[in-house]
Amino acid sequence: MLDLVAVLLALGLLMYLAYRGVTLLILAPAMALLAALLTGGLPILGAYTQIFMTNTGAFIVSFFPLFMLGAIFGKLMDDTGSAKSLAGSVSAWLGPERAIVSVVLCCAVLTYGGVSAFVVAFAIIPVAAALFRAADIPKRLMPGALALGAFTFTMSALPGSPAIQNAIPMPFLGTTAFAAPGLGIITGLVMLLLGLAWLNRRAARARAAGEGYGAHADGVPGPDVAMREHAQGEGFDIAELSGDPAPGKPHRDGNLPPVALAVLPVVVVIVTNFAFIRIVIPMLDTAWLAEPLFGATTIESVRGVWAVIVALFFAILLLIAGNWRRLADLRASLDKGADASVLPIFNTASLVGFGAVIAALPVFDLISETVLGVGGGNPLMSVAVSVSVLSAMTGSASGGMSIALDSLGPTFVDLAHATGVSLDAMHRVTAVASGALDALPHNGAVITLLTVCKITHREAYGDIFIVACAIPMLALAVLIVLTNLLGSF
Repeated sequence: MLDLVAVLLALGLLMYLAYRGVTLLILAPAMALLAALLTGGLPILGAYTQIFMTNTGAFIVSFFPLFMLGAIFGKLMDDTGSAKSLAGSVSAWLGPERAIVSVVLCCAVLTYGGVSAFVVAFAIIPVAAALFRAADIPKRLMPGALALGAFTFTMSALPGSPAIQNAIPMPFLGTTAFAAPGLGIITGLVMLLLGLAWLNRRAARARAAGEGYGAHADGVPGPDVAMREHAQGEGFDIAELSGDPAPGKPHRDGNLPPVALAVLPVVVVIVTNFAFIRIVIPMLDTAWLAEPLFGATTIESVRGVWAVIVALFFAILLLIAGNWRRLADLRASLDKGADASVLPIFNTASLVGFGAVIAALPVFDLISETVLGVGGGNPLMSVAVSVSVLSAMTGSASGGMSIALDSLGPTFVDLAHATGVSLDAMHRVTAVASGALDALPHNGAVITLLTVCKITHREAYGDIFIVACAIPMLALAVLIVLTNLLGSF
């Protein structure tokens, strides 16, 4: 029991200190070694070099191409003005009276195409502020709309999403980004429709009470200490975030690409991903993957990652070719995009290393039995509980999912085979569970979003919790019930 308390103490300190802004690069190994020290289950230096660093490095080796290409793609979407063009077109099409759904759909289109939530926030907030002001909707509801569009259904539920939360299960389960497409679409619709219903109901109540947009100083604020690391980690200049755009940004002056050109890279990501999996991969002779030189693996373990790499690569080429004159400094955009991938992947990989050390402790057998016992023998329930709880504890969907799969992945696969559960369905449950409880107050994306919007937790977090935690949890329950009744589709 004391060993379990030591592990919970390490997790609690990880949550608290991450919320206080301590970098995970220091925090994750420190808390892992603290747990090892308090339990006495592992030699400290061995735990650090042979377990923590080995698993951290393995995650980086597996997923760095996705992080790097995704960050470059997002940076080019921002620097070419494509993100703002899409946002402006969607809002103009729906009209100012539908401000909430306009903001949600703008975020959804961009994140489904692979643009990071941080880039989306900075691209959409000026448009969102104008729409909310024109519709006289309280600004405190704006973070909830942004969170619904960027942190929920496009991140974890919709098939084909290049989001890392949809990519991590692929090598563990031998699945693709399009796993269980029917279940994913239904789950995504549950999140979208219930989230919109909640926000529109809140807006109607505010209108009935005579509450309007309010007096706010809009625009992108200067970054404070809490968000400075997040901003730099996504490739943004501090001067630019402070409202002083860097020179040579043509789209800042209104030279935006037409909406058809702006949306085309997003379409290319999804279509190329699907075509590579369904058409190209079956045509290839990949028997050489079984050789030790290539890791003695199978095509099922790598096809999903390969497809996303190819899709993002072609989308990046299209962005460059179609917006050559809008890119004031292509090398700078590529450099900043590549640099922006380093901090996020090292943060996530550090959490994976933390989880590996915890999993190596003798007390983890008790934790595993508890998690598997909650599911009552149902592997989908076990996956959902372990992933959602670990994501909540770490404040990271990708981190919590990686810890769970690294520690219990083979057990979950064996349970799925033993009970006849589809691995595609398990993939979708894993992805959705990762985004069900990760958006708690200490989550870095939540902190950044509220800071960018110049809104406090007290003013706006309640709505974020409903649309990004409570409703996704309900959608997760619906997903598990449908899978148990109908199987994977």
